[in-house]
Amino acid sequence: MGASYGQFCPVAKAMELLDERWTMLLVRELLAGSRRFNDLRRGLPRMSPTLLSRRLQQLAAAGLVERHEYGAEVEYELTVSGKELEPIVMALGAWGARWIPELGDRDLDPRLLLWDMHRGVDHEAVPRRRTVLWFSFPSAPPGSREWWLVITPAEADVCDVDPGHDVDVRVTADLRCLTDVWRGERSWASALRSGEVAFEGPAELRRGLPGWFRQSPFATVPRP
Repeated sequence: MGASYGQFCPVAKAMELLDERWTMLLVRELLAGSRRFNDLRRGLPRMSPTLLSRRLQQLAAAGLVERHEYGAEVEYELTVSGKELEPIVMALGAWGARWIPELGDRDLDPRLLLWDMHRGVDHEAVPRRRTVLWFSFPSAPPGSREWWLVITPAEADVCDVDPGHDVDVRVTADLRCLTDVWRGERSWASALRSGEVAFEGPAELRRGLPGWFRQSPFATVPRP
């Protein structure tokens, strides 16, 4: 837990636990459904494994997180008190979308974008078979330009190496533009018209692809 503010105010007591770096983002990931350590790392790619482990221990000690062992597998789950943070996290996200819309170059991360998008796949809209999307971000830093999203009727996964399956649609995108589409700042139609996003593949799949993704939960937040 962070240093004491020396105040009896409940806000101060809550922030002694929650205002340490990465803590609320870790809660965000747990609320979004990540359970395993590696999945939490994928949602927090710039957080060191050591710090992630420490924050999980702190949240467990404070009663916000439970650790479950299933043989060699370990999963983390929010407790009742941890889940009560959901409206706070959503309110913070809505406030940020409304009042801090600008993104710097450092805020753009293809790993996090695809990880976020894979959680928004609408499995009822995607073809009822394995569907593979190859994402190419020419402007991204070397080593992070090529990604694959493998979607099955039951799940979706993000790969940073070619999984070896036939590709159904290749998506070439400006990273900032596709991030804006996901965040609700741009529409798929606008991005495609501008040429900042382009699809290669069968016409039926190209037409359907935008409908395969639900937008970010903050995409519909009204902007001033």
